[in-house]
Amino acid sequence: MILRPTSLSRHPGTLLGAAAITPAVPFPAWLRRAIPDAQSLAGKGAGPNALEDVALAAGATIGALDAVVRRQERWAGAWRQRLALAAAAATAKQGGRVEDGSALRDTVLLTRPGDFLSVGPAGLLLLAWRRLASRPAEELLTEKSLAAVLEEFGYARGDDAVGDLADDLRQLGAGAGMVAMLTGTFMAAERHGFGRAVGAWLADALLAQRLGWTHAVPLLGGAAALGTSVRPRQSAASSAATSIETNPERAKSLLAAQARAALRAIDLFAELERRADRLLAIAPKLRAKAADTVVDKLLSDDAIVASEKISGMSDRGLRRLFDRLVELGAVRELSGRPAFRIYGL
Repeated sequence: MILRPTSLSRHPGTLLGAAAITPAVPFPAWLRRAIPDAQSLAGKGAGPNALEDVALAAGATIGALDAVVRRQERWAGAWRQRLALAAAAATAKQGGRVEDGSALRDTVLLTRPGDFLSVGPAGLLLLAWRRLASRPAEELLTEKSLAAVLEEFGYARGDDAVGDLADDLRQLGAGAGMVAMLTGTFMAAERHGFGRAVGAWLADALLAQRLGWTHAVPLLGGAAALGTSVRPRQSAASSAATSIETNPERAKSLLAAQARAALRAIDLFAELERRADRLLAIAPKLRAKAADTVVDKLLSDDAIVASEKISGMSDRGLRRLFDRLVELGAVRELSGRPAFRIYGL
């Protein structure tokens, strides 16, 4: 699977109410059928070229996702943060926690600004995935960023361990092929004593850097199956290629999980595109002060609370605006509560 980054095209944001110029990226039905699920990989009788077949399907799917990312839509922030929420919910479930996506969203959005210490372990998981989706991709794998995200995942490691992990990731990003980079990233996480969720976070960050994306797209955190554990004795960077030969099932499992995650991201992109187009179509009709600011916030994040402090708009005015947007079918109320409501695409 060979993918080479090209520079992202940068275009000015469309005016409020302007229709999307570029149609949604089509995803061929044959490729959708070619992506194996976890059950088919677990079956017997896989052919000798199964790894190559899975790698081809994964590469084609990542290529389709790359085309989506490079559109740089105004609502891409909401898309990435919605994926971050899904990744956090899956990570929490895999860790034996009871919080679902709605509970995680509440934990973070209803916390007083600047008081993130009170979000608890589950809330910190969401903050970790939101970090992946919102920080520039080039900053994600610095030692400072790695130390922060490991703390959010619940790990306490010294500077030496963080530095060693950063070195492994730099080697993988600089020299490994796409398949070796994916498997080697999980091996690097495991070698340093971190779980699959950290490996998924790191793999998503490395993929974004390899492809030249401005922001990472949370993918593997939402994958249900990421293969069995591998604990190599040598460095992950030097043993990545060898691991593919000695443990092709692990490579196939990771590639298939990445392909399925990319397909889910593309499907969510198409769904949010329809909702964002609806919001942008009615935006010029909104008469409330600071309505443009509210629209921008809805397009850039998973959700916002009805009590959000927005300059130039009162609490009552904001509630009335949200009621109007829901009435017009432009946004949804996501909490299902009569109070402390949360709105998003």
